[in-house]
Amino acid sequence: MDTKSVVLYPGLGVGHLTPMLQLAKLFVQHGVAVTVALVEPQAGDSAASNFSAVVARAAAANPSVTFHVLPPPAAAADAPRREWLDYLRLMDAPLRDFLRSLPSVHALVLDMFCSGSIDVAAELGIPAYFFYASGASFLAVFLSLPSVAANMGTSFAEFGDSTLRLPVAPPFKATDLPKVILDNDESTKAILRMSERIAESNGILVNTFEPLEVRAVRALRDGLCIPDRPTPPVYCVGPLVTEGGDKKHECLEWLDAQPDNSVVFLSFGSMGTFSKKQLQEIAVGLEKSGQRFLWVVRSPPSSDEEQKIGEPLPGEPDLDALLPEGFLERTRDQGLVVKSWAPQVEVLGHRATGAFMTHCGWNSTLEGIMAGLPLLCWPLYAEQRLNKVFIVEEMKLGVVLRGYDEEVVKAEEVEAKVKWVMDSEGGSALREHAAAKKIKAVQALNEGGSSHAAFVEFLNNL
Repeated sequence: MDTKSVVLYPGLGVGHLTPMLQLAKLFVQHGVAVTVALVEPQAGDSAASNFSAVVARAAAANPSVTFHVLPPPAAAADAPRREWLDYLRLMDAPLRDFLRSLPSVHALVLDMFCSGSIDVAAELGIPAYFFYASGASFLAVFLSLPSVAANMGTSFAEFGDSTLRLPVAPPFKATDLPKVILDNDESTKAILRMSERIAESNGILVNTFEPLEVRAVRALRDGLCIPDRPTPPVYCVGPLVTEGGDKKHECLEWLDAQPDNSVVFLSFGSMGTFSKKQLQEIAVGLEKSGQRFLWVVRSPPSSDEEQKIGEPLPGEPDLDALLPEGFLERTRDQGLVVKSWAPQVEVLGHRATGAFMTHCGWNSTLEGIMAGLPLLCWPLYAEQRLNKVFIVEEMKLGVVLRGYDEEVVKAEEVEAKVKWVMDSEGGSALREHAAAKKIKAVQALNEGGSSHAAFVEFLNNL
């Protein structure tokens, strides 16, 4: 039998490439030939300077996967920098040329932001699937939004903090939707159009496992999300998370000296930045909690706006200037502050780590679940506020820090939630539930598990 061949197209951003690489490994494990088609960022984008290094590392770590950097589109050669969605649309021409050059392609697997490329697949007669790197719960809401918007007669923003009740999700505030959906502008229309295009695909691979999101998976399969057409087949193939590799980082040596389940790990993603005022509130709360902590601190953004895709990232933080005077000295036996980055998977899996304060990005959420840790939820941007709803209300794997949607989360709230999760009966019960969910996640991936079976079913349908 001929080897099946797939092309993965992750679009822009490391946050989208990383989970797609885990999917690539899954294909390779099942004997499928995989090519990852990459889009080089435009000059001036934050990712442009280290793009070659990212590709080289990915290729070195995945020798069985072919990586192909698409040439920039002719239309962009002398044009000013474009909005990234427009740029991805221009990349359809080089993508089409590349697919035509291959002897055979059994499937094109697209990132959600590359939804327009479904037309390229249709033109070439290639089955098109989407890999949805967020969870099934957000997918269920996302696929519901076009029909909900069409029946509302108003914008989502006008609902304010009013509660939305959809049959596919627990109740949530309208303001928990991603900002781009609330803005009610051309970008909103583009995002809703993405949802409609995903519904036109041959199927959707989701980075989750069924026991984690039972309600959402049932809603997707029962057709509750798309009322006017059949929902494509949904394959829950996760949790797909990065493997640990960095065993030498200083913070791991520090963790080695701490008692089991004693440390709260605070990390808020590659674009998660806070103002100096907020950093100081966190510091005071951690110190007063008396609990051990490992905290990744990034420099504040250059403005009050949230970090956006393509913008330059802030430089290395000056901890002495950002944190309260004497904080590092006073807490040197209580905690460790790390600049900009820590090996998250290794930290979460360390025996000393007992809880995870997170921005609720889906990759980080799954990594926390795979480590069996309770989650302290502090959503910042994109779909993270909705993820917080699902984590707290549906999965029962975390608690929220009050004030995440205000100017600052107060030191008293940080102190109270850290104490609660580390030293209360409620926190202990949450930890037990998280440990049980970890077992279900591992079982789903094993042969005979739900995620393994779903991926085999998907391959059989190619």
